[in-house]
Amino acid sequence: MKAHPLEVVQRQLVAYNAKDIDGLLATYAVDAEQYTLHGERLAKGHEEMRPRFLARFAEPDLSARLISRTVMGNVIVDFESIIRNFPEGVGTLEMLCIYEVQNGFIQKASFATGEKRIN
Repeated sequence: MKAHPLEVVQRQLVAYNAKDIDGLLATYAVDAEQYTLHGERLAKGHEEMRPRFLARFAEPDLSARLISRTVMGNVIVDFESIIRNFPEGVGTLEMLCIYEVQNGFIQKASFATGEKRIN
């Protein structure tokens, strides 16, 4: 039985916060795509996603806090506050993450990034 789209996205968030690259990639389809919202493709497939996530996971303070989540069928929209390590110091930014889940995996993800704030 396939996991509900909500379960898949929640496992992705937990793996992200645990910096578990294999657990995180396991939530994505092998040929999944990531985009900026209404824009350029950021990565296609695990081979392109792995280095992007590993670069983030190298940030010691990285964490994502879920502010709100909307579920509409196989589409999950998360609004998150992300703690990041920027060259200027530790800061936060808001992110809107839109996930399309098919056959138990994230098939497409689009991200809108808000303004960064240095703490």
